[in-house]
Amino acid sequence: MSEKIQTLRDSAGMRWTALLLLALGMFCSYIFMDILSPIKDLMLSERGWDSTAFGTMQGSEVFLNVFVFFLIIAGIILDKMGVRFTAVLSGIVMLIGAVIKWYAVTDAFIGSSLATWFTEHLNYIPVFDELGISPFYEGMPASAKFAAVGFMIFGCGVEMAGITVSRGIVKWFKGRETALAMGSEMALARLGVATCMIFSPYFAKLGGEVSVSRSVAFGVVLLCIALIMFIVYFFMDKKLDAQTGEAEEKDDPFRLKDLKQILTSSGFWLVALLCVLYYSAIFPFQKYAVNMLQCNLTLVEPAKDTFWGGDQVTIWQYIIMLIVAAAGFASNFQKNASKKYTLLLISVIALITYCYMGYMRQSAEAIFAVFPLLAVLITPILGNYVDHKGKAASMLMFGSLLLILCHLTFAFILPMFKEGASLSSPIGGIIVAYITILVLGASFSLVPASLWPSVPKLVDSKVIGSAYALIFWIQNIGLWLFPMLIGKVLDNTNPELTAKLETVKETTKQAVESGQLSVEEGAKKVQEISEQVAVQYDYTWPLVMLALLGVAALIIGIILLAVDKKKHLGLEEPNIKPEEA
Repeated sequence: MSEKIQTLRDSAGMRWTALLLLALGMFCSYIFMDILSPIKDLMLSERGWDSTAFGTMQGSEVFLNVFVFFLIIAGIILDKMGVRFTAVLSGIVMLIGAVIKWYAVTDAFIGSSLATWFTEHLNYIPVFDELGISPFYEGMPASAKFAAVGFMIFGCGVEMAGITVSRGIVKWFKGRETALAMGSEMALARLGVATCMIFSPYFAKLGGEVSVSRSVAFGVVLLCIALIMFIVYFFMDKKLDAQTGEAEEKDDPFRLKDLKQILTSSGFWLVALLCVLYYSAIFPFQKYAVNMLQCNLTLVEPAKDTFWGGDQVTIWQYIIMLIVAAAGFASNFQKNASKKYTLLLISVIALITYCYMGYMRQSAEAIFAVFPLLAVLITPILGNYVDHKGKAASMLMFGSLLLILCHLTFAFILPMFKEGASLSSPIGGIIVAYITILVLGASFSLVPASLWPSVPKLVDSKVIGSAYALIFWIQNIGLWLFPMLIGKVLDNTNPELTAKLETVKETTKQAVESGQLSVEEGAKKVQEISEQVAVQYDYTWPLVMLALLGVAALIIGIILLAVDKKKHLGLEEPNIKPEEA
């Protein structure tokens, strides 16, 4: 009736516990990854970061991974040292980078000797500037530069953690529920996105006093928890190896020629290209999504002395979100039909309640926080389907189609509902936003459920760590490039806003110097104009650019399906064969 338990891996409870530890670590890292995304407007008004500075800082996360090839190095470390060592190392590196980024946005950094140094230096970097790939530029705020340094270090750790977690899941679940496990891990990890969207603004505005550093400090604390999760996994994984007799460090040292198998696989390159196109249309978008909604929706902030305008509603809305996620996720594992549909009903009712609360709060960050909720519900379903039925390549094509439709909806349909536009329906705009965000999150869930479990089918298990590292490295090129591109496109397609802000800064500076305004009055005036400008951007062209990435991903998906049929790569085949079920 049940499988014979010989090792921890043979116990369903223990292997899913191992998965939970890894997933909780990634959950915390996902929160920090986007910790500034829902407060882009505050970074402009509080720290003077325009869209170019914001985008450059956000893109810096993957700079070292791409241009110093750290991800390739991480893959080699993973293949040589094993999952548990690399997991703990990644947790330490993430925490170091996070602390640096936190200090960069604190009040203590402003006016410090370190701030002066960053203002005067790193304005020109030979070779990198000529190639147009420098992570800094002349005129970039010192706080943004130093935050970028910390984010680079964090990025090394989080991407190392990503390939390590993928390898760890393969180690614990190979021949079992691989796609379900990977889908479930990403579903939980992506709840971090929703958590970030809700709590980053909450901490930034806590007590009525704005402090962006509080949001980053919240992320730092969670990364301490992530490190603890990886340390607990370390001992659990070590016990597994003691039971199986497997050695973490391989007898044969890693050799560069082992990469030949990866680099000569057409299926691998198609999967890698599809990955970079797909993720480049999602992750960079997340960093601007809240500000995009602020610019395209008519939102009227409720009074602070009401329930909807207070701090408590944030906690209640998050509790409702957890009910949506927990009930929806648990419904996938119920064999009893009545229990399954009862949980589904609870999840749907809670989701509707959550959406209503987001509408009443008139909060862009709370609206976008629904992004991963449908994914949490359907990712296990998709993963289970791929495990038993296959069709991974076909699902990737379908996900690309949804991606295109969502970005075009944001670009052309959502603005029509803004006050003063053709349809002019604030509630209609929020409904369209909710539906589109949920569908986009659902399309995103197709990737972990179908793409990542396909990699072990394309390469030998000996170099699977390096294979994941190479895919992540290629993916990181897009994650470096597109946050910067979105920021530059925003500033270049909204020149009147950029000019308005520069004019106000210059005239205010002159007024302060002439004694017409005090320093405090001048700062307040600039801050007020910055707050107005921050929610007036036209996002049409950045969204069209992201939709075109979806078109390219769809084309690659069609080619991948054709190659799979010709070369029998097994991408359309189930992970669990009938005799294994």
